[in-house]
Amino acid sequence: MYKVEEYRAFLAKRDMSKEKIQQYVEAVEKAEKYFKAKNKKITEGKVEDFREYVAHLIERNENTYDDLMPLGRYVYMLDMKEPWIYYAAILGGESIMPSIRERLTELAGDDVCNTVFSKVDEPPLGSDPEKYPQATKQLMEQLEKELPQELYRKVLAGNHHRIPLEWFAKHKKWLEEHDRDIDGWLKWMHDLAVADLEEHLRENKVWFEQVITQDIVDMVKENQELLAGVRKGDWIYNQKFPYAPQDWIDAEDPLMKRYYMCHCPLARTAVLKGEPEIPMEWCYCSAGYGKLRYDIAFGEETEVEVLESVFSGSDTCRFRIKIPESWR
Repeated sequence: MYKVEEYRAFLAKRDMSKEKIQQYVEAVEKAEKYFKAKNKKITEGKVEDFREYVAHLIERNENTYDDLMPLGRYVYMLDMKEPWIYYAAILGGESIMPSIRERLTELAGDDVCNTVFSKVDEPPLGSDPEKYPQATKQLMEQLEKELPQELYRKVLAGNHHRIPLEWFAKHKKWLEEHDRDIDGWLKWMHDLAVADLEEHLRENKVWFEQVITQDIVDMVKENQELLAGVRKGDWIYNQKFPYAPQDWIDAEDPLMKRYYMCHCPLARTAVLKGEPEIPMEWCYCSAGYGKLRYDIAFGEETEVEVLESVFSGSDTCRFRIKIPESWR
C-alpha cells in the first residue's frame, strides 16, 4: 500500500490494537487490488468509484463495519473530502437500528422488540442512504402500534450513535468549574465551539464531514442555540447544526433548505423525495443524541422534547432539554 506506514501511525493514534490495525491495512490493500484491476488508483478515485467498490463488498457479503470503514479512514487520512463524506454518510447510521433494538428490549421486553422488528426491512450495511427511509417508516409505524407515545419517544431518545460517554465528561467538568451557573456554562460552550470552527477554517480541516467557511462561523456566532444552548426558565433550547451548513445558508428553495438541514442517514432522502412520510417523532432519535452532554453534565437522564423538525415542515430542527429539579 502506498502510505501503509503512515496509515498504521494514523490508526495507532486512535488507540487501535495491533491486530485491528493489521486488519484495516489488509482491507485497504484488498481495495487497492480491486481498483488496480479496473486501472484506477484509490488516490484518484471519485465517489462513484467508491460506491461501486462498496456494492462489490455487499454482493460478496463482506460488508461489516470493519470491512467498509478501513477505506473510509484511509481516504480521510489522505484528506479526500468527498469520498470521506460518502463513507460517513453510508456508515454514520450503522449503530442506530441495533441500538434501538437493545433499548426497545430493555424498556418493553423481547416479545415487543421481536414483533416490531419483524415488520422492518433493514437494508444491508453500506447501502446508499436512499434505501433506508422505508425501513424507518416501517419502524415508526410498528412503534406507534405497539407502544404508547411516551414510551416509544423514550426508546428513540437514546444514545443510538453509541457515542462514548467519556466524550462528554468535559461538559460536567466545565459546569462544575462554573459553580453550577448554567447560563455561564452554556456561554462558555458556545465560545469554545466558535473558536473550534475558526481553527478549522484557518487550517482548512474537515469538521465532522464539513468544510468550514466564514459564513458558517458567522452563523454559529450569531446563534447560541447552535452547538451550545440557551436557557429559558427550566429548559435549555438547542437548534440542530445543519448537515450541509453552507448549502443550508445559501439555499433559497424551502425544500432544499430542509434537506440540507437533516442529518439523519436513515431518513433525510425522504425530505428530498417527499416520500415515504416520516413522522416528526422519529426526530426523538436525534434529540437523544443532542441531550447527551446534558445527561452527563447533570448526572442523570434528562427529559427532551422535539419542538420542530424538517419532518414537521420546518427548515430547522429544534429541541429543548429540561433542567433537572436539583439544578434549578
